[in-house]
Amino acid sequence: MKKLINSVDSVVADALRGMASAHPGLLRVDEENRIVSRASGPRAGKVGLVSGGGSGHEPLHAGFVGYGMLDAACPGEIFTSPVPDQMITAATAVNGGAGVLYVVKNYTGDVLNFELAAELCADEGVEVARVLVDDDVAVRDSLHTAGRRGTGATVFVEKIAGAAAEGGAPLPEVVRVAEEVNARSRSFGVALSACTTPASGRPTFELGETEIELGIGIHGEPGRTRSTMRQARELVAVAMDALDEDMPISGDVLVMLNGMGATPLIELYVAFAEVAEYLSGKGARAARSLVGDYVTSLDMRGFSVTVCLLNEELTRLWDAPVETPALRWGR
Repeated sequence: MKKLINSVDSVVADALRGMASAHPGLLRVDEENRIVSRASGPRAGKVGLVSGGGSGHEPLHAGFVGYGMLDAACPGEIFTSPVPDQMITAATAVNGGAGVLYVVKNYTGDVLNFELAAELCADEGVEVARVLVDDDVAVRDSLHTAGRRGTGATVFVEKIAGAAAEGGAPLPEVVRVAEEVNARSRSFGVALSACTTPASGRPTFELGETEIELGIGIHGEPGRTRSTMRQARELVAVAMDALDEDMPISGDVLVMLNGMGATPLIELYVAFAEVAEYLSGKGARAARSLVGDYVTSLDMRGFSVTVCLLNEELTRLWDAPVETPALRWGR
């Protein structure tokens, strides 16, 4: 195993030290409690947004902490949910008196721990609401979920709900916006290779030289089927057909062509060209887009596509200014 680490046990702690050093004016990193929050602290009267999950998916979630998105993120160990104490500490730290929204990907550990944290926060007088992201159309009831997995739409929810909160929307309105984004979003992923966790030192699953996995999860969970390698056009068609079957695609859409951690950007643009052509064939267009690594699976080769059906409100909130380590525009 060749990885740029000091030791298996210190990967997350060392990465947090690196984030603190790289973004001192933007982020405040509590290394002891493993909380990443805005350096500016909470704003009175603003709804706080908190998310989190296992590390290994960077820039999700800590890379999206900042103006217009999250107020704090709770990183767990690699592919392991953060603990309720982290979530409670984060909610307390970002509470500006208008309540806190937990953005939760649909994985059993995350769901249970965020639910417990919300209950304990209520006991302490902090109002906390939760929104569940479950956008992956590939499978239901996988190894780590009851229902669909939460994947790429998490970025859309954090950005759009974050913009609503930044604009002064009350907690029920921020929840409504977040739920609408999730309802209008679908994702599908393809793995060309497995990822290797530092703790195991070996691939999370085995693929033959010409094999790929269709409908992969971000932790290396199995997809819909194992297949053989084919052209980018055909792989994109498989993904887009799955999205369109579940949620017919039309009109203006927000598209994220996401790399899984080890796919060169040139290949992601090849894939995005095929996405754009597919949309055109449906009478739709990518009115807004992201291409790059946003929700990764360590060093996995592959991609995922996330599509959100836009309306005027969601487009305006997506376009609103944002300043985080991973997304920046308009400021």
